[in-house]
Amino acid sequence: MKVLSIQSAVAHGHVGNSAAVFPLQRIGVEVVPVLTVNFSNHTGYGAWRGPLIAPSDVAEVLLGVEERGVFPQIDAVLSGYQGGAGIADVIVDAVRRVKAANPAAVYACDPVMGNAKSGCFVAPEIPDLLRDRVVPVADIITPNQFELGYLTGTAPASIESTLASADLARAMGPSTVLVTSVERPDRPEGTIEMLVVDDAGAWVVSTPHLPFKANGSGDVTAALFTAHYVATKDAATSLERTASSVFDLIETTFRSGERELQLIEAQDFYATPRLQFTADRVR
Repeated sequence: MKVLSIQSAVAHGHVGNSAAVFPLQRIGVEVVPVLTVNFSNHTGYGAWRGPLIAPSDVAEVLLGVEERGVFPQIDAVLSGYQGGAGIADVIVDAVRRVKAANPAAVYACDPVMGNAKSGCFVAPEIPDLLRDRVVPVADIITPNQFELGYLTGTAPASIESTLASADLARAMGPSTVLVTSVERPDRPEGTIEMLVVDDAGAWVVSTPHLPFKANGSGDVTAALFTAHYVATKDAATSLERTASSVFDLIETTFRSGERELQLIEAQDFYATPRLQFTADRVR
């Protein structure tokens, strides 16, 4: 499998491509990383250095990759945090050209906007751009519950309302929706859930909720789920593998006392997920 990953990168820590590339490689996926920003660290620190890469420069890199004859080999295009408005057109155009070269390729979009606690932390124009221009051309999207609500103009809370919101998102274009953090009011205390919906049904998996904010964990989740789903075409299996690996990554990081994801230390959990969580069918 080969994945074209168009995302941010940081020198220190693990977000964007700096979070997604290694786990994909560790499960045997060839990755073609194209950078949209090159920052010293993620923006959660409140200060960072380095450039947003101009959309024209990102397009040049993609053109060079295309000229090497790589696009027919691409099985999935993956995108995440978009630092500026212009990058959306570049990504959408790259998806179009990849699919022209390989009609079986899929596009997985992580519509990064923010979360319920922090609100939106992207440029003001990005959420509408994602909703109106990017998500409609995606095959897979991986929003958290907050982002799903923004995309669909809803306020998902229960499993039922989250399923309804996912259906609205699927009506926009994507066939598969992975909701990466479902915090329904009636869930067992100390847990958090992930929910996936595709044409075959809907499944939810529950894991312990660790008291820890791990920047980049969503990027790892989107990357691993995309690869597993492309490989298996099985939403429940892909959800179980992804939830297992990501939980062990976050737990490893939490136990370390470090702020940044312990991406290398947790590597065996990507290659051989413990599968300690079961996906339950909810539809």
